[in-house]
Amino acid sequence: MAVAIASLALGPVSLAPGRILAVLLGDGDRVARAILLELRLPRTLVGLMVGAMLGLSGAVLQGYLRNPLAEPSVLGVSNSAALGAVIALYFGLSEWHSAILPLLAIITSLVAIGLLFLLAGRSESPLSLILAGIAVATLAGAGISLALNLSPNPFAAMEIMSWLLGSIENRAMEHVWIALPCVVIGAALLLVDPRALDALSLGEDGARSLGVDLRRTRLRLMLGLAIGVGGAVAVSGAIGFVGLIVPHLIRPLTDRSPSALLVPSLLGGAVLLTGADILVRLIPTDAELKLGVVTAFLGVPVFLVHLLRERRLW
Repeated sequence: MAVAIASLALGPVSLAPGRILAVLLGDGDRVARAILLELRLPRTLVGLMVGAMLGLSGAVLQGYLRNPLAEPSVLGVSNSAALGAVIALYFGLSEWHSAILPLLAIITSLVAIGLLFLLAGRSESPLSLILAGIAVATLAGAGISLALNLSPNPFAAMEIMSWLLGSIENRAMEHVWIALPCVVIGAALLLVDPRALDALSLGEDGARSLGVDLRRTRLRLMLGLAIGVGGAVAVSGAIGFVGLIVPHLIRPLTDRSPSALLVPSLLGGAVLLTGADILVRLIPTDAELKLGVVTAFLGVPVFLVHLLRERRLW
């Protein structure tokens, strides 16, 4: 709540609490109303949703794969969603309707999950998923590079690169309504049975002996990741490190079980991404920094510090 209020109040033009309250009560001057309702409110909501989805996805994958380096890009979900958005930008499909880009991002992420299942086969081992995910992520990255290489003009290449750097600048309420159902459905699928992740910490055989249906669990988690991360990436661009570092920041505050990490990581991701967006707005630059760049600069040192502190516990 504090970071959301700060996101509404802070920026190139600061809004006093009284002006914000007046606008929320249906009054207030037109300038404050335009800044708050048309610019900052959609941006804040998108930041909270995207950050929450990325933080939750990182915690789920680290628990499911039993790998502290896991995040959505490990299984190729983020890269595939980015490829769908790049296709929309490359062929000009995003100009037809604002929903085309997120729709393609979600479709390509679902295709990636299908390809992931095809490559992994009937194996229930997390290692097979990781190896298949690396192949899918590499394929999606090659497709993005091909689009940049064959870009018809430098302006198209600049638009693609700008989207790949990640940003929630100039977002409107239509972006909120596009991302909201995807994030809600994805988060619900990931949160529906957290105890299955605890059982998987004992290994596949141990989880099976405790009554966990491994195939159904994998299908549910992969669908949740594809829908949730696909919808989030579609409205924000490719933003890295949030899903990786948030669980590491939260883990020392919990009992370290995978299920105890999910909801705190959801909240922590929302706080981190929205806080980084506030920082983007306050840093004095000629052109606003891209959010993905800031999260990378914030994420690397934080991750290295926690790596040095926690490596013995892993």
